[in-house]
Amino acid sequence: MTWLVIGLIVFLGMHSISIIAPAGRDRMAASLGGSGWRALYSIVSIAGFVLLIWGYGLARQQPVFLYQPAPWMRQLAALLMLPVFPLLFAAYMPGRIKAKLKHPMLVAVKLWATAHLFANGTLADVVLFGSLLAWAVFDRISFKQRAQRPIPSAPAGRWNDLIAIVLGLAAYVVFAVYLHVRWIGVPVAP
Repeated sequence: MTWLVIGLIVFLGMHSISIIAPAGRDRMAASLGGSGWRALYSIVSIAGFVLLIWGYGLARQQPVFLYQPAPWMRQLAALLMLPVFPLLFAAYMPGRIKAKLKHPMLVAVKLWATAHLFANGTLADVVLFGSLLAWAVFDRISFKQRAQRPIPSAPAGRWNDLIAIVLGLAAYVVFAVYLHVRWIGVPVAP
Protein backbone atom coordinates (compact mmCIF):
# COMPACT_ATOMS: atom_id res chain seq x y z
CA MET A 1 0.00 0.00 0.00
CA THR A 2 2.95 2.30 0.67
CA TRP A 3 4.02 2.39 -2.99
CA LEU A 4 0.46 3.04 -4.10
CA VAL A 5 0.22 6.03 -1.77
CA ILE A 6 3.65 7.35 -2.81
CA GLY A 7 2.70 6.96 -6.47
CA LEU A 8 -0.57 8.82 -5.91
CA ILE A 9 1.22 11.64 -4.08
CA VAL A 10 3.77 12.03 -6.87
CA PHE A 11 1.26 11.69 -9.73
CA LEU A 12 -1.53 13.80 -8.26
CA GLY A 13 0.95 16.22 -6.72
CA MET A 14 2.40 16.99 -10.13
CA HIS A 15 -1.08 17.30 -11.59
CA SER A 16 -2.08 19.65 -8.76
CA ILE A 17 0.67 22.26 -9.09
CA SER A 18 -1.52 24.46 -11.31
CA ILE A 19 -4.35 24.11 -8.78
CA ILE A 20 -2.39 24.83 -5.62
CA ALA A 21 0.42 27.10 -6.80
CA PRO A 22 -0.28 28.52 -10.27
CA ALA A 23 2.21 31.37 -9.84
CA GLY A 24 4.92 28.93 -8.73
CA ARG A 25 4.13 26.71 -11.69
CA ASP A 26 4.45 29.68 -14.04
CA ARG A 27 7.80 30.71 -12.52
CA MET A 28 9.14 27.16 -12.82
CA ALA A 29 7.91 26.86 -16.41
CA ALA A 30 9.52 30.21 -17.26
CA SER A 31 12.86 29.23 -15.72
CA LEU A 32 12.91 25.80 -17.41
CA GLY A 33 11.42 26.95 -20.69
CA GLY A 34 8.35 25.38 -22.28
CA SER A 35 10.10 22.18 -23.36
CA GLY A 36 11.96 21.83 -20.09
CA TRP A 37 8.79 22.21 -18.05
CA ARG A 38 6.90 19.70 -20.22
CA ALA A 39 9.79 17.24 -19.90
CA LEU A 40 9.91 17.60 -16.10
CA TYR A 41 6.12 17.36 -15.84
CA SER A 42 6.07 14.25 -18.03
CA ILE A 43 8.93 12.47 -16.24
CA VAL A 44 7.52 13.10 -12.76
CA SER A 45 3.98 12.18 -13.86
CA ILE A 46 5.13 8.96 -15.52
CA ALA A 47 7.23 8.04 -12.47
CA GLY A 48 4.22 8.61 -10.20
CA PHE A 49 1.96 6.65 -12.52
CA VAL A 50 4.37 3.70 -12.63
CA LEU A 51 4.65 3.74 -8.82
CA LEU A 52 0.89 3.83 -8.31
CA ILE A 53 0.31 1.01 -10.81
CA TRP A 54 3.05 -1.08 -9.20
CA GLY A 55 1.79 -0.25 -5.70
CA TYR A 56 -1.78 -1.11 -6.69
CA GLY A 57 -0.61 -4.43 -8.09
CA LEU A 58 1.24 -5.21 -4.86
CA ALA A 59 -1.75 -4.21 -2.72
CA ARG A 60 -4.06 -6.46 -4.78
CA GLN A 61 -1.92 -9.46 -3.83
CA GLN A 62 -3.05 -9.16 -0.19
CA PRO A 63 -6.46 -7.52 -0.41
CA VAL A 64 -8.15 -5.92 2.57
CA PHE A 65 -11.89 -6.00 1.91
CA LEU A 66 -13.89 -2.99 3.07
CA TYR A 67 -17.15 -3.95 1.37
CA GLN A 68 -18.52 -6.55 -1.04
CA PRO A 69 -20.19 -4.93 -4.05
CA ALA A 70 -23.52 -6.40 -5.11
CA PRO A 71 -23.28 -8.40 -8.35
CA TRP A 72 -25.38 -5.85 -10.27
CA MET A 73 -22.79 -3.16 -9.45
CA ARG A 74 -20.53 -4.58 -12.17
CA GLN A 75 -23.24 -3.89 -14.76
CA LEU A 76 -23.68 -0.40 -13.35
CA ALA A 77 -19.93 0.14 -13.57
CA ALA A 78 -19.92 -1.03 -17.21
CA LEU A 79 -22.74 1.39 -17.97
CA LEU A 80 -20.96 4.29 -16.24
CA MET A 81 -17.84 3.47 -18.24
CA LEU A 82 -19.65 3.78 -21.58
CA PRO A 83 -19.15 7.57 -21.97
CA VAL A 84 -15.61 7.59 -20.51
CA PHE A 85 -13.67 6.92 -23.72
CA PRO A 86 -15.79 9.27 -25.87
CA LEU A 87 -15.24 11.99 -23.26
CA LEU A 88 -11.48 11.40 -23.34
CA PHE A 89 -11.49 11.87 -27.11
CA ALA A 90 -13.80 14.89 -26.83
CA ALA A 91 -11.28 16.60 -24.55
CA TYR A 92 -8.93 16.87 -27.54
CA MET A 93 -11.52 17.36 -30.27
CA PRO A 94 -13.31 20.68 -29.77
CA GLY A 95 -17.00 20.42 -30.43
CA ARG A 96 -20.31 20.73 -28.60
CA ILE A 97 -19.35 18.12 -26.00
CA LYS A 98 -16.23 20.03 -24.99
CA ALA A 99 -18.06 23.37 -25.08
CA LYS A 100 -20.82 22.06 -22.82
CA LEU A 101 -18.66 20.16 -20.33
CA LYS A 102 -15.66 22.57 -20.42
CA HIS A 103 -13.27 19.78 -19.38
CA PRO A 104 -14.58 16.39 -20.57
CA MET A 105 -11.46 14.59 -19.32
CA LEU A 106 -12.30 15.46 -15.71
CA VAL A 107 -15.85 14.19 -16.24
CA ALA A 108 -14.34 11.00 -17.66
CA VAL A 109 -12.05 10.58 -14.65
CA LYS A 110 -14.97 11.10 -12.25
CA LEU A 111 -17.13 8.53 -14.06
CA TRP A 112 -14.23 6.05 -14.31
CA ALA A 113 -13.35 6.37 -10.62
CA THR A 114 -16.99 6.16 -9.49
CA ALA A 115 -17.62 3.10 -11.66
CA HIS A 116 -14.60 1.35 -10.17
CA LEU A 117 -15.63 2.23 -6.61
CA PHE A 118 -19.02 0.62 -7.31
CA ALA A 119 -17.43 -2.56 -8.70
CA ASN A 120 -14.53 -3.02 -6.27
CA GLY A 121 -14.41 -3.03 -2.50
CA THR A 122 -10.83 -3.41 -1.33
CA LEU A 123 -8.81 -0.84 0.56
CA ALA A 124 -6.46 -0.45 -2.42
CA ASP A 125 -9.45 0.24 -4.70
CA VAL A 126 -10.86 2.85 -2.34
CA VAL A 127 -7.47 4.52 -1.96
CA LEU A 128 -6.75 4.56 -5.71
CA PHE A 129 -10.15 5.35 -7.18
CA GLY A 130 -11.26 7.49 -4.24
CA SER A 131 -8.12 9.62 -4.51
CA LEU A 132 -8.54 10.11 -8.24
CA LEU A 133 -12.23 10.94 -7.82
CA ALA A 134 -11.48 13.49 -5.07
CA TRP A 135 -8.71 15.02 -7.18
CA ALA A 136 -10.97 15.31 -10.25
CA VAL A 137 -13.70 17.02 -8.19
CA PHE A 138 -11.15 19.37 -6.64
CA ASP A 139 -9.59 20.13 -10.02
CA ARG A 140 -12.98 20.84 -11.61
CA ILE A 141 -13.90 23.24 -8.81
CA SER A 142 -10.57 25.03 -9.15
CA PHE A 143 -10.91 25.02 -12.94
CA LYS A 144 -13.77 27.49 -12.58
CA GLN A 145 -11.60 29.89 -10.56
CA ARG A 146 -8.25 29.85 -12.38
CA ALA A 147 -7.00 30.87 -15.76
CA GLN A 148 -7.38 28.06 -18.25
CA ARG A 149 -4.27 26.97 -20.09
CA PRO A 150 -4.67 25.95 -23.70
CA ILE A 151 -4.73 22.19 -24.22
CA PRO A 152 -3.24 20.98 -27.48
CA SER A 153 -6.11 19.63 -29.53
CA ALA A 154 -7.42 19.05 -33.02
CA PRO A 155 -8.91 22.00 -34.85
CA ALA A 156 -12.54 22.73 -34.08
CA GLY A 157 -14.85 20.97 -36.51
CA ARG A 158 -18.46 20.07 -36.88
CA TRP A 159 -17.68 16.34 -37.02
CA ASN A 160 -15.50 16.27 -33.91
CA ASP A 161 -18.27 15.14 -31.57
CA LEU A 162 -19.26 12.28 -33.87
CA ILE A 163 -15.61 11.26 -34.31
CA ALA A 164 -15.05 11.37 -30.54
CA ILE A 165 -18.13 9.23 -29.91
CA VAL A 166 -17.30 6.64 -32.59
CA LEU A 167 -13.63 6.38 -31.60
CA GLY A 168 -14.55 6.35 -27.92
CA LEU A 169 -17.11 3.57 -28.25
CA ALA A 170 -14.67 1.53 -30.34
CA ALA A 171 -11.99 2.04 -27.67
CA TYR A 172 -14.51 1.04 -24.99
CA VAL A 173 -15.28 -2.24 -26.76
CA VAL A 174 -11.60 -3.04 -27.36
CA PHE A 175 -10.70 -2.24 -23.76
CA ALA A 176 -13.68 -4.05 -22.22
CA VAL A 177 -13.36 -7.17 -24.37
CA TYR A 178 -9.60 -7.53 -24.75
CA LEU A 179 -7.37 -5.12 -22.87
CA HIS A 180 -8.89 -4.94 -19.38
CA VAL A 181 -8.31 -8.63 -18.69
CA ARG A 182 -4.87 -8.51 -20.33
CA TRP A 183 -3.58 -5.38 -18.59
CA ILE A 184 -5.52 -5.45 -15.32
CA GLY A 185 -6.08 -9.17 -14.95
CA VAL A 186 -9.81 -8.81 -14.33
CA PRO A 187 -12.47 -9.55 -16.96
CA VAL A 188 -15.12 -6.87 -17.38
CA ALA A 189 -17.86 -9.47 -17.78
CA PRO A 190 -17.75 -12.41 -15.35
